[in-house]
Amino acid sequence: MVKKLAGKIKPKRGFAHLFHISLVAIMPILVYVFVRLELPIVAFAIILLSKWRIFAVRPRHWPAHFRTNAVDIIFGLSVLAFMTNTSSMGLQILWVVIFELWLLYIKPGTSAFLVSIQALIAQIMGLTAIFIAFETAGAAVYMLLAASILYFSARHYFGSFEEPYYNAYSLSWATVGASVVWVLSHWLLFIGPVAQPAILLGILSYGLGSLYYLHETDRLSKLIQWQVTFVMLIAVVGLLLVGKWTVSGL
Repeated sequence: MVKKLAGKIKPKRGFAHLFHISLVAIMPILVYVFVRLELPIVAFAIILLSKWRIFAVRPRHWPAHFRTNAVDIIFGLSVLAFMTNTSSMGLQILWVVIFELWLLYIKPGTSAFLVSIQALIAQIMGLTAIFIAFETAGAAVYMLLAASILYFSARHYFGSFEEPYYNAYSLSWATVGASVVWVLSHWLLFIGPVAQPAILLGILSYGLGSLYYLHETDRLSKLIQWQVTFVMLIAVVGLLLVGKWTVSGL
């Protein structure tokens, strides 16, 4: 029902479609301009206003439309966080290009593979952004924000497979991930600009998501299952052993 309603709102051909694409393409540029003008709150408002279609239907459909657009909102706000936390014009322009690629090529994808990529990117970007944008926040804030990001990313992923238990699986992943974030936020390790919890959960979600994807597409064998599990465990152990541990405030 939500997809049908969205299809009625979103033009698919002709001048209206061209106008819609133009509006979508100009948004990252506007975000960049207001970041350069040191008006991030305006850029924040532009990203949220771009999702006006959420409220263009009856109120009873608003929650469903929000869930459908949550991954896109997470990505957009993450890009804004990365832009505002660097003074390099070159990096900011790079984020504009990445934002354009997301809006024009990655986000419109509807195949199970592309939806999986959307969910993984949004999760990693969102988790990375919260540790950059809220670097002085407490563990409880990190945990709540991470739980929201993990839930909506997982829901987006499982939705492409029409999984009957998608809500239970999404809540379970959000609970597990939020617990990991709560523990590791007390001993934060950054590898470059990326916090250890974001990398760790990225590894786990990629491994577990790959196993689920292969299972749903009837391509999962015992050998592949063991290979993916082994590589995932090696990556997790390697991550936990790398670098120095910095104790953060409890």
